[in-house]
Amino acid sequence: MLVMTFNIRFENEEDGPNAWVYRRDMVTELIRKYKPSILGTQEGMIHQLEYLRDGLPEYQMHAPNRISTGTAQYPTLFIRSKDLDVLDGDEFWLSKTPRSSLSKDWDSAFPRMMSYARVKHKDSENVFWVAVTHLDHIGTRARYEQAKIIAHWVNSLHSPAILMGDFNDHPDSDVHRLLTSQAAALKDSWQALGKEENSTSFTVHGFKGTPQKTRIDWILVTPEFQVTDARIIRDHRGEFYPSDHYPYMISIEISHQ
Repeated sequence: MLVMTFNIRFENEEDGPNAWVYRRDMVTELIRKYKPSILGTQEGMIHQLEYLRDGLPEYQMHAPNRISTGTAQYPTLFIRSKDLDVLDGDEFWLSKTPRSSLSKDWDSAFPRMMSYARVKHKDSENVFWVAVTHLDHIGTRARYEQAKIIAHWVNSLHSPAILMGDFNDHPDSDVHRLLTSQAAALKDSWQALGKEENSTSFTVHGFKGTPQKTRIDWILVTPEFQVTDARIIRDHRGEFYPSDHYPYMISIEISHQ
């Protein structure tokens, strides 16, 4: 089963030739090419998410109980209907008042959210949870507090789970250590395969194709999953890229329950 996390870059006219209207078809083409069973996007604004929903009819956009605004960015799951059934799900804000829409606390620059679903794999009939999130890019304390909320959620499941997203932190950070500790008992899919942390593992490139920051886009899984492959997808069309982040995709197997 293929799982992809993809920060699609919010709709920003200041991006000039890299604005959403010029690259949105590259985003859908890439998704159709790789056919992940589960896709988690970040930074999507309502019009971008609707474009993906309409342009990818083979996927179910999972946005339960969402009250959308024209300015907010929403981590969002897209589930390939051929592969999985969605059984349940919800979303909440990573704040002291998680049921309050667009709420934020600590030093978070923006409201941050997690969306999740319980899904059933059609071939194996395995049932598991999958979640997508996007931690704050400014607030160091906020990222850690947001990660604590997520770790508590994962730990409360007592069930196989996949967590993906843009964590805006490096693999040796407190956030990474928390999520891969007993607090959540997740393993980093990249590290599970013994892959190196270097410039070739960076997932941010600023529309230039050259490494920036670090590997901030992760897919973390509980021990029930075996990671068989992981790759950073660097597809582009000439000098243009689908986003300022590379998508990250893994192949996993789950033990029979």
